[in-house]
Amino acid sequence: MKRSEINQAIITAANFFRQNGWFLPPNPKWDITDFGLGSFLTTGLVLVNLAEEAEYCEKLMYAVKNQVTPAHMHKKKKEDIISRAGNLIVQFWTGDPAKAQTSNSLTIKVNGEARLIKSGEKISLKPGERVTIEPGVWHEFYPGSDECVIGEVSTANDDLNDNFFSNEAIGRFSEIEEDEALIIKLVSER
Repeated sequence: MKRSEINQAIITAANFFRQNGWFLPPNPKWDITDFGLGSFLTTGLVLVNLAEEAEYCEKLMYAVKNQVTPAHMHKKKKEDIISRAGNLIVQFWTGDPAKAQTSNSLTIKVNGEARLIKSGEKISLKPGERVTIEPGVWHEFYPGSDECVIGEVSTANDDLNDNFFSNEAIGRFSEIEEDEALIIKLVSER
């Protein structure tokens, strides 16, 4: 990613957070990624780490329409994904979606209530709604609205060792091309 894209993503996300009543703590930890695929507006995400404790973490994320966080799963992390502003679409699979799927079903908690869904099914979340994702469940998400603020509350997070993507070309952190001065250091640059 170009530094100019990263800077613009930070400015745009920060403005949208403020417009929707989300105020960041002092010195938040920013993370902007195109997942190493070189197309931030189609495969990308803005993340802000709000809490990083041994037992849990909290993130605030931002994405625009047609910007996908690609299919992945975590072996250890359990997480709630919450639509905080805008509509969010979350798709679930019982196994890696790049491999042959059967007609398996899985149980996903939606707003705290268990729901049986088919592998590959999408759940649409309105502002305030959430899904609970257990370890081993494959998922991807993207806005159903023009912009979306997404919350995450999860068990301790290990971005380097507990993100398993369906597309093996994906890298969790982007390489940065310095085409202008940085406005904020990213988590991966500390």
